Amino acid sequence: MMNIGILGCGRIGQVHALSIGHIEGARVTAVSDAVPAAAEALAAKSGGQVMESSALIENSDVDAVIIGTPTDTHFDLIHQAAAAGKAIFCEKPVDLSSERIETCLEAVEAAGVPFMVAFNRRFDPNFAHLERQLRDGGVGDIELVTILSRDPAPPPISYITSSGGIFRDMMIHDLDMARFLLGEEPVEVFATGSCLVDPEIGAAGDIDTAAVTLRTASGKVCQISNSRRAAYGYDQRIEVHGSKGMARAENVLETTVEVATVAGFRRSPTMHFFLERYAEAYRRELKEFVDALAAGRPPEPTGRDGLRAQRLADAAALSLAEAKLIRI
Repeated sequence: MMNIGILGCGRIGQVHALSIGHIEGARVTAVSDAVPAAAEALAAKSGGQVMESSALIENSDVDAVIIGTPTDTHFDLIHQAAAAGKAIFCEKPVDLSSERIETCLEAVEAAGVPFMVAFNRRFDPNFAHLERQLRDGGVGDIELVTILSRDPAPPPISYITSSGGIFRDMMIHDLDMARFLLGEEPVEVFATGSCLVDPEIGAAGDIDTAAVTLRTASGKVCQISNSRRAAYGYDQRIEVHGSKGMARAENVLETTVEVATVAGFRRSPTMHFFLERYAEAYRRELKEFVDALAAGRPPEPTGRDGLRAQRLADAAALSLAEAKLIRI
């Protein structure tokens, strides 16, 4: 039985605890949160024991830790967990600084502990199936990848001010997906954007509407568009064009029912929240973590995947600020 400790008992910690409950051979042993009531609530649901974070990390009964705390705490927790010899599953971003992420990975690699970054979208059944089609040559040579990611509504300004910006907070998932689908590393990044949804986001120094173009050394192109507002729901689509055809993953709707009348065809709306849209992806990524540890293989995505996505986000932010193409 693999004993897992959860650091951070907020929304994402609760999701991961629920996922672990569905994985044979794993259980939540301990939980920790800066808010005692949150820890007590998750302990009651999961069966884990409430502990202080340092005690949880040092506990010999804990085999692995899930870090779902605020981003500014990840650096210290990763170092502590690595020093204690714990396998680590860390929510993105690992840190808002690529240099600090590199330092974390050096500590992890020196300790020789497994480390997985939570890019859950790789585990979405639709996106994973699309990626397999690409690797099997289903559309021939990949030429153009288009990724659309739009939230129903922007988060609170209090979140925006500490998020690291739209590229490091929101688009980082799409930047990782671009690498996942292209099969090559982007070498050029160009970004543009505006504040069209909420002027307070602009006042906080961020944008809410963004587009990024990536190009690989062989010439493959990826276009990513993000918006903090989509009146019709949570918009998550991917299209890949290749030499032999095209593959795409459409939005997941609330139901598959379609109604046709004289007024036309009507379908259900998209899933409205990311926890609903990616529920299965969250379960599958935790299963990959547990299965990899049990098999003695490195879990993926790795810490280096997290660092590469962060460097692309850094390049996008620099491109926007300087209005020029950034070469990596």
